Order: sequence, then C-alpha cells, then structure tokens
Amino acid sequence: MTQHNIPLGRILGIRIGLDYSWFVIFALLTWMLADSYYPDEFKNWSLMLYWLTGAITAIMLFVSVLLHELGHSVIALRYKIPVRSITLFLFGGIAQIEGEPPSAVSEFLIAIAGPLVSLALAACFYALQSAVSGVEPLLGLTRYLAYINMALVLFNLIPGYPLDGGRVLRAIVWAITGSMSRSTIIAASVGRFCALILILTGTLQMFSGNLGGGLWIALIGWFLDGAASVQMQQVTLRGLLTGHRVAQAMSTHYAIVPEDLPLQQLVDEQILGGGQRCFLVNRGKKTLGLITSHRVKEIPRQKWATTSAAQVMVPFEQLKCIDPDTELWSALQDMDRNGVNQIPVIRAQQVVVGMLSREDVITFLATLQEFGIPPGAATKA
Repeated sequence: MTQHNIPLGRILGIRIGLDYSWFVIFALLTWMLADSYYPDEFKNWSLMLYWLTGAITAIMLFVSVLLHELGHSVIALRYKIPVRSITLFLFGGIAQIEGEPPSAVSEFLIAIAGPLVSLALAACFYALQSAVSGVEPLLGLTRYLAYINMALVLFNLIPGYPLDGGRVLRAIVWAITGSMSRSTIIAASVGRFCALILILTGTLQMFSGNLGGGLWIALIGWFLDGAASVQMQQVTLRGLLTGHRVAQAMSTHYAIVPEDLPLQQLVDEQILGGGQRCFLVNRGKKTLGLITSHRVKEIPRQKWATTSAAQVMVPFEQLKCIDPDTELWSALQDMDRNGVNQIPVIRAQQVVVGMLSREDVITFLATLQEFGIPPGAATKA
C-alpha cells in the first residue's frame, strides 16, 4: 500500500502522521511570518532571527493543532471509540475516529473537546506574555500563538459539519430529533452553506486585491464543501444499505488457483486472459490464502516463471475475513479500515462461501434502485 504520509510515532496508541501537503503550508506560513508579520511587529531583528522565529512559530502552530485533535481523540477513546490516526496536512489536522458516537451527549463532548483545548492553549500563551516580555522573540511567539489558537476556536465553532461547531450542532439536533442520520444531514447542509459563504467571501477578497488571503479563504470553503458533501453521501449510502447483509451482495463466482501455479501462467491465463484481479489460492479444497494483481506486480517480471502463487499470497491466517450475515454497511467500513477492495466471506471452520468487493456493493445498490426497493428494506439472502 502506498504511504501517503510520514509517520511521526504514536501518542496514546494513536498513529501520528505528517501529510506531504504539510510542507507547503509550513513553508508559506514561515515565509509570511518572517517576511511580513514579525518585521511589522518587531524592528531591528536580524534576518536569520526573523526566519528562525517564523519557522519555530509554524511548528508550534501545528503542535497546537495536534493537541486540538488529541482532545477529540482522548474523549473518543473514553467512549471506547477507536482512533486510527491523526494526520497533519495542508488545512490543519484531522483525527480519524472509527465508528459513530453512541449518543448525542458523547458526540457533543467529543466535538467540544478540541475547541476547549485550543481555548486553554490561547489562555496559557496569553498569560505567558508578561513572563517573557523582556525577550522579544519569545514575546512574539507567545503573542502569535495566543492569537492563532483563539482563531482556531472561533473558526472551528462555525456551525457547519464536519467542523467542530457543526458536530456540536449535530449533537443538539440529534438530542432533539432522536435521529443521528437526520441530524447529520442538517448539520452537513449548514456546513455546505457556510462553505459557500467562505468561497464567495474569498472570491470577493481576490477581486478586491487581496489575492493571497482571498484564495486561502476560498480554498478552505472548497475543502469544507467537499467534506460536508462526503458526509451527506455516507448518510445516504448507509440508509440504502441498512438491513441488507453481505450474503445478498457477495459474489459466489470467484477465481481459485492452485498453490503451485507460476505467476507467469497466472498473469497470462487469468489476469490478461480472464480479466480477474483477485484469486483464492487452494491446496485441493483447502484455501491457503489470497493473491491479488497488486501482489504480483511487486515481484520482478523475470521471476514470474519461477515464483508460485503460494509464495506471493497473503496467508489465510492474515486475511481480514467477514461473515455472510454481517451488515453491508459494516462490511464497507471494515474494508475502508483495512484498506482493501475485496474481502473473503467465510462461515465456520474457515469455509469460504464468497467474495465481497466494492464493485459488488455498487452492483447491489444499482439492483435495489432498478427494482425500486426502498432504503432499509431487508430482503432474504
């Protein structure tokens, strides 16, 4: 699997990563602080001091963002909701919290935890200013961090999902209506409206001469609109799949190859000849593992003739499998968490009864629409 970020380690068991886009905002922010903000606030510093203070400030800003996301994560963990990772990227940071909160109260507490951390940081940096007033670089650092953490509080409390304020709004609507799905749609709709306002504001700023600031505001609006749209699509998809099981969508016609089949023959006859990209590897009737075209491509082509399927496969014991009675929505979430496009479906004693792929789910959804089966209407497998 392609690594899209740089791992920084773990905190409380949560993977911390740095997306490559972070370097763009780090460079821009450092340049803005060193070339404009600090020279306007403090005169007669050396050029190196301006750039050093700017770089340290940019790093501390993202430390503040990381603490903000950890605030969400700690409360999520208290409610037994797994947190896969926290990633710092172009627009700040995001905690990948797996699963939905069990109640409106838990959603409210998870959502408000981040802004409360930022508010506490703003207060701490503000209080530190008097203690470091005699050292200008430290005074500038604490002053800016107090300001930017308060700005993070205010921005994140905009009542548009998936911003923290939108999640607070969702929790309130959820408590009133008793419906998480309905509250998500409402909060995400408000989020899209807020995004439109940001895009229009940014566009007006650009035409007024503030090209950099206006472009940044418009980009944030564009990002918020995309995130809110994804949330609405997920709610719709979950509603369509509710009540339906893996057994209804899985394919029972899956490719099986013997363990000693050379990769060259697999490619020639099955991948190129048959259009298959995923295969169970068997010894007689016993399934030993799974091999995909991606695994084959990792082997140098000159070794295909002498390498067998069993040598390249993922052993059965390492496979993420699923029961045919699992809800389709849960199966999709499992596939996302594990980063796979297909997953074996097994019953007791490791008996494979089918394969479920994302394409199978799409086909199943198309069938539901074709026959006019309403969302959430369970049918027999």
